[in-house]
Amino acid sequence: MGAKISHGSSNQVGGGPVSEINVTPLVDVMLVLLIVFMVAAPLMAQGVKVDLPTSNAKPLIEEKPPVAVSLDSQGTLFVDKTEVTHDTLIAVLTRETEGDKERRINIRGDKALAYGKVIEAMGEINDAGFSKIALVSDPPKN
Repeated sequence: MGAKISHGSSNQVGGGPVSEINVTPLVDVMLVLLIVFMVAAPLMAQGVKVDLPTSNAKPLIEEKPPVAVSLDSQGTLFVDKTEVTHDTLIAVLTRETEGDKERRINIRGDKALAYGKVIEAMGEINDAGFSKIALVSDPPKN
């Protein structure tokens, strides 16, 4: 930023200091910030938060065991071994987790079941405020 002070003769009108703001650095900074946000914005968009296990992952050590939500090949929902409906799923999960929204929920879906049914169950659980959702799979057979 710069300023220009006039030391002109006494015949100038208003003979006080004249200041001019140099806006070039401001424009440069704004363009850099615009580019940074344009690159970073798509990386911030996420859907349902899911912890996906890898085949070589070690078991998670947690104080409380996770609650298992299972879907069989017909799409029937189970919380642990208790059959539930879509209407009672959240109430049963809240009871099983004792209201702890940070408790891990493991979803086990039959491989013959349509993928949309699993995503629908995950969406319902996530909408209820449970944030730690994991998909369970069998390790590969060697």
